[in-house]
Amino acid sequence: MNKWTLLGVLAVASSASAIAADLPSVVTGNLPSLVETYKGIHSHPELSHHEEQTASLLAGELRKSGFTVTERVGRYPDGSQAYGVVAILENGKGPRLLIRADMDALPVTEETGLSYASHIRAKNAAGAEVGVMHACGHDVHVTTLIGTARALAATRSSWHGTIMLVGQPSEETIDGAKAMLADKLYERFGKPDFAIALHDTNARAAGTVSITSGPALASSTSIDVILRGVGAHGSQPQLSIDPIVMAGEFIVQMQSIVSRQEDPQDPSVVTIGAIHGGAKRNIIPYEVKMEITARAYSDKARQTFIDGIKRTAEGVAMAAGVGEDRKPLVNVLDDESTPVMYNDPALTARARAALVTALGTANVFDEKPIMGSEDFGVFGLEGHKIPTVMFWLGAMDTDKLAAAKAAGKTLPGEHTSRFEPLPEPTLRTGVLAMTTVATTLLQP
Repeated sequence: MNKWTLLGVLAVASSASAIAADLPSVVTGNLPSLVETYKGIHSHPELSHHEEQTASLLAGELRKSGFTVTERVGRYPDGSQAYGVVAILENGKGPRLLIRADMDALPVTEETGLSYASHIRAKNAAGAEVGVMHACGHDVHVTTLIGTARALAATRSSWHGTIMLVGQPSEETIDGAKAMLADKLYERFGKPDFAIALHDTNARAAGTVSITSGPALASSTSIDVILRGVGAHGSQPQLSIDPIVMAGEFIVQMQSIVSRQEDPQDPSVVTIGAIHGGAKRNIIPYEVKMEITARAYSDKARQTFIDGIKRTAEGVAMAAGVGEDRKPLVNVLDDESTPVMYNDPALTARARAALVTALGTANVFDEKPIMGSEDFGVFGLEGHKIPTVMFWLGAMDTDKLAAAKAAGKTLPGEHTSRFEPLPEPTLRTGVLAMTTVATTLLQP
């Protein structure tokens, strides 16, 4: 166990209480400018691998708060440089704490109708023009990090140690954390004793937070399946081996991997998010590509669906009469996969106690694990060598959330075109919560 973790939960209440008097006024004083910053980031989203302006804005704000900032930290497998930001503030002897915020947006056309809605369009990795939106709330995360930096700088008499703020690129393609580690993040800036982060949610009201101990988010495995057949004119199907028909059979049969091959007490889920095949209605194509995301909480469950997908693809091809030279291609994309997000139980207990001190017991909830995925846990290194914890930040209008629940519905959530965090109370709570947790951990 990390030596700083041994301080235990008992030290939390006293250290957090010492901050409580000054911190709310610091947060309140910064709130108007933070809301404007948030709206500006929201209006100008950038896709994964292209976060140049967002990173520049974040770096500039962190420099203003007195941090030593390095830009363009991170290197992708193809050798290209990432837009990662690392900011360091040293304040005597004590723990080294990493606080992460992710910066990238999604290829989603915004439909919120907000006055500061995004109207940005850009080309995605395939070269197609798409709408761009902060549909996962990374604009909240970046702005909260800016507010936390200001608050920690203003209250440095209450903590000791080193803060490492990380603006992470490319979370949505789950290769940003790996890119920063590949660029010798810890060798260049020091290995942290803890790493913490937050993520906004449509399931909780602004002003509240929630937290999970242990496995919190599932692993994510990206898999491409290409079914290869024989093309022909639509009027002569007997001359073809139709990969679109094969794809239909594959989709149906794939559902049995989770329902009949996985242990029902070991959760997993497999989804085909994109399918590409054909160019004209009267032409049977030569191949169909399917893009799959599969999620699990154990290595056993992960391997079960990988093996099941391969067997299913090969079985469908064999039944269709595909020869050896046209066998399916099944490619597990390691660069677009991430392990289980694991909240260290001891660190989670300390963080939860600090959150209660900051927000009150009624505003802190215990959360069940979910099947969503995140690459923040990569910063904890293999085997959870560095304790990590991520907590959920409520972001919804209280009245709208209550009305939706009463009607048996949910408000539009992350990765949808109508995801709409409520800026002022969400940012206030995020900065107050993150700063309190950070200060609590940064005790000598």
